[in-house]
Amino acid sequence: MSPSHIRPARHMDEAALGALDRDTWSPLHAVQPRPKPPYDPFFDSNHRPEDFLVAEDPDGTITGYIRLIPPTPLACNQHVRQIQGLAVADRARGRGIARALLRASFDEARRQGAVRMTLRVLGHNKPARALYEAEGFAVEGVLPGEFYLDGQYVDDVMMGRSLTV
Repeated sequence: MSPSHIRPARHMDEAALGALDRDTWSPLHAVQPRPKPPYDPFFDSNHRPEDFLVAEDPDGTITGYIRLIPPTPLACNQHVRQIQGLAVADRARGRGIARALLRASFDEARRQGAVRMTLRVLGHNKPARALYEAEGFAVEGVLPGEFYLDGQYVDDVMMGRSLTV
C-alpha cells in the first residue's frame, strides 16, 4: 500500500513533521546528535514549508517527507535540485513511500526547471543507497572518512542523476 497523497508541506504540518523527524532519527543517516528538548522549530528561514513534499495517509496522518532545494544560491547552479532530507515513519515502512516521495520530487524539480538531481548519503546507509540506485542515481564522488560518528569514520557519498531521461 502506498500513500494516498503526496503534497507540498504547509505551515500547519510543522508539529507533525518535527515529531516525524525526531522519531526517525538514526545513526544510519544522521550527522547531528539525537535531538533533545527543547526542540528547535522544524521550519525556519533555511527550512521553509515550500521546500518539502509530504506523504500522508487517507486519514491525513503524515507518513513521510522529502526536502528539495537548490544546492547553492548561484544562478549558474539553478538547473540542479538537491535532496536534503528524506524520512518515512517506521510504522509506514515497506509501503513504497520513500520511492513515491523520490518520484514526486523528480516531478517537482522538473516543474521548477531543474534537469539534474543530487544528494549526499552516508556510506554505511546501504538501504538508502540501494533505493537511490534503483531510482537512477549513480555515485559521483566519495569523501572518505568525512564524518566521525559513534567512534568510526564514515564516508560521505555524493550521488546524482539526470532528470531528462
